[in-house]
Amino acid sequence: MTNIKQLPSAIRLALLAGAASAAAMGAAVAQEQAATLDRIEVTGSRIKRADVEGALPVTVIDRQQLELSGEVSVADFLRNTTFNSFGSFRPQSGSSAQSFAGISLRGLGEGRTLILIDGRRAPIAPNVGSAQDLNSIPLAAVERIEILSDGASAIYGTDAIGGVVNIITRKDFSGAEFTAGVSNPKRPGGETEQGSVIFGAAGDRGRIMAGASYNTRGIVWQRDREWSAGGVSTFSNNFMVANPAPGSLYGWLPGGFLANPNNGSVPPGGCGGPGFSVGGSGASTRCFYDFTFVAADEAEIRNQSLFTRAEYMINDDWSTYMNASVSRVKSFGRYAPVPSSPWPGGQPFIPVGSPNHPAVRFPNAGYDPNRPVFLRHRFAALGNRDTFIDSNVYDLLVGFEGRIGDVDVDFGARQSEYKYIDLGRNYVVGAIAQQFIADGRYNIYDPFGNPRSVLNSMIATINRESTTKLQEVYGNANFDLFELSGGTAGMAVGAEYRKEDYADLYDSLSESGQIVGSAGNSAAGSRDVKAAYFEVLLPFLSNLEVSLAGRYDKYSDYGSDTSPKVSVRWQPLEALTVRASYGQGFRAPSLDILAAQPSFSAATITHAPTCLAFGQPPTCSTQVTTYQIANPNLESEQSEQYSMGFAWDATDWLNLTLDYYNIKVEDRVAFIGIGTIVSCLEGTGTNCPSGLSRFPTGTAVPNPALGLGVEFGPQGEIIVGQTGYANLGTIETNGLDLNLRTNFDFGNWGALRNQFQVSHVRSYKVDGEDQIGREGLPKNRATLANQWTIGDFTFAWNLNYVHGQLSVAGRRAQLGLNDYGYSHRLPSWTTHDLQATWSAPWNGRITLGVQNVADKDPVQDPFDPTGRGFRFALYDGYGRVPYIRYTQSF
Repeated sequence: MTNIKQLPSAIRLALLAGAASAAAMGAAVAQEQAATLDRIEVTGSRIKRADVEGALPVTVIDRQQLELSGEVSVADFLRNTTFNSFGSFRPQSGSSAQSFAGISLRGLGEGRTLILIDGRRAPIAPNVGSAQDLNSIPLAAVERIEILSDGASAIYGTDAIGGVVNIITRKDFSGAEFTAGVSNPKRPGGETEQGSVIFGAAGDRGRIMAGASYNTRGIVWQRDREWSAGGVSTFSNNFMVANPAPGSLYGWLPGGFLANPNNGSVPPGGCGGPGFSVGGSGASTRCFYDFTFVAADEAEIRNQSLFTRAEYMINDDWSTYMNASVSRVKSFGRYAPVPSSPWPGGQPFIPVGSPNHPAVRFPNAGYDPNRPVFLRHRFAALGNRDTFIDSNVYDLLVGFEGRIGDVDVDFGARQSEYKYIDLGRNYVVGAIAQQFIADGRYNIYDPFGNPRSVLNSMIATINRESTTKLQEVYGNANFDLFELSGGTAGMAVGAEYRKEDYADLYDSLSESGQIVGSAGNSAAGSRDVKAAYFEVLLPFLSNLEVSLAGRYDKYSDYGSDTSPKVSVRWQPLEALTVRASYGQGFRAPSLDILAAQPSFSAATITHAPTCLAFGQPPTCSTQVTTYQIANPNLESEQSEQYSMGFAWDATDWLNLTLDYYNIKVEDRVAFIGIGTIVSCLEGTGTNCPSGLSRFPTGTAVPNPALGLGVEFGPQGEIIVGQTGYANLGTIETNGLDLNLRTNFDFGNWGALRNQFQVSHVRSYKVDGEDQIGREGLPKNRATLANQWTIGDFTFAWNLNYVHGQLSVAGRRAQLGLNDYGYSHRLPSWTTHDLQATWSAPWNGRITLGVQNVADKDPVQDPFDPTGRGFRFALYDGYGRVPYIRYTQSF
């Protein structure tokens, strides 16, 4: 697909409006760098210039700001930035992305935020398949972080819809330095350790820096937090009614709980053991299991890294450079023992005459010997589900910079590989467990009393081996064009080629859908990407410059995209800069979606014809056989964004910036579930994707060639369906960013610096419906950083603020549903962090700090849909966290 949109109206808009704000946080740091370098390259532009305040809003976070935060990882720091509007994914125990941490600029998702390392894209995390992992980047190697809060597909290509995070590694370092630190939260779990050693040397013609680092964060157990302890699940040991369902796997489907007059649904004597309890009485007796008894909320994370960066001057015109790093991320997570879901046929089936049938076991207890039963079960006797992650990232870049005539050139080659291995223990092989339950070898009335040999026969250790590889070559040229009234026009042109390989390989039992307690199937694919781009800087007047940029990307698997951009910078006063930009971007469909193998799923749906065919009420909730398939016909998402604002250096102690952004994403890549497909095929759905079909009777599935659709039976019931991804719908968001910075010099009383930053989301519409302000989508995020330096001491006081939101109960009330008397609003959340650092006379630094001094709990919602008690992406549950850090320089 080729998409070249028209620009005249956008250009007029940009020229009339002026452009976005001056470089935000840390602009003074960037200006000091500009003073020592004739021309530098700023994130969002390939043209080198002395003035870092170009036509795009770039926030610069320097090394000191990273250290004053008290964080031990890049992921932890970026998670608290205001641009991470609605939070982002963090390591979660029991998740298929357990070791992953991302950032979601503007709330558009990790896959629409591009992460660069020294201006080149970081590798895709193979366990996620569509985003980049911040946990693989060591904080000790970072010199600064530049956040471009504006789309940049015209410069960098795919994924830069929400913005760009460029992580600049250290290079100007001489001597040696080691750092060690620990933290110990008030609440159990989440403790951290960090350490690093860095060496640097420089000579007349070259310099080199090398280092090693590690950081860890301990596991957090659900039982150790009042908001997550005490979970109740009926996936424990309960009999379920069997209802006739001709054509289903067993000819029967599970209904409600069995209502024995004395035992209810509980197998007599079968609700014992750690975590199990009996509730209710008579026919309403139930068996419950506390899954928080053994499960973890947050996974343990360990990062170990080696990194080096070197430059060498070949002669006066040419130099070569090299970046290399190896990073290892290890993680441990624990989930509760396997529940009997999803399960072929709905639940474990106990046929008439089985030794486990209650009428056989207790012939005079009121059970019907002529009717089978189903079992809602927890395989606790087999042990907990433990997941061990071991991932390694290897990255090597070699390049050359030089001058040919009047042209500055930069070219090089890079190879990176992200290798991920996932080992899961104590999962259940469904077919074996079903057989053992049906023939009585597995005694459901005394699960913990079963012979170990029987239990071991049902257990599988599952594995997943995933890899992404990126090989690229690139070249860029900078040169002057001609003189204009405001100075010399400049241009940058460049080309890139990269090859992406992706493989996500599950074990054979998981691939065949035999594993209970886990899901997923293999995927593998590769693509070639060729790109060419240009950028032109036109200084029409001394205070007015226009930048034009464009990029063409051609993908070997789906097509091509063209991304134009125009930006304007106007400085009507020496202290005032006004600027704006307009651009179009794209996001290529990820290889994990394009190349996935079909995977089985027992999807749940309420569908009257299916319910009636199974002998159930028309409003029943039932499971149907579905397969999730790849969609090779996916096209890229398209975006259109513009920004405008100003920067004002009001006095020598105060400056501020204010920016407005507007982003629209079309042809959103969205998952199309069985409910959407059925309603669209029956004519009751809205916003339906193209290409849905009714499969002929007797269709053999899975069959990706058929696309998404359903086979209906003679009564209109669902026989089988194929689900997957399609281009469907839009996302539109707009908002404001305010940044205030002050700088006071008190002479003998030291110096005080303050920075107040607010991001306000005015609207966030998905398919036309504004969702801003709902639970998990706050309107405002803010930070206030205060730094006082006096003599050898530095004191910091940092505040983080998350705006209140509508609760799930409030949303239920809006929809006319029962709110059960709970509050309709969630309160705001503010935490305070304190730090004191003493610079000792022996070149050492001792840092003492406390994060969340007031020991603020996360904002909790009784109806939190994640089951963790609070929004894991927005808040943390560590409470007060004292820490100490020592740094020694030589």
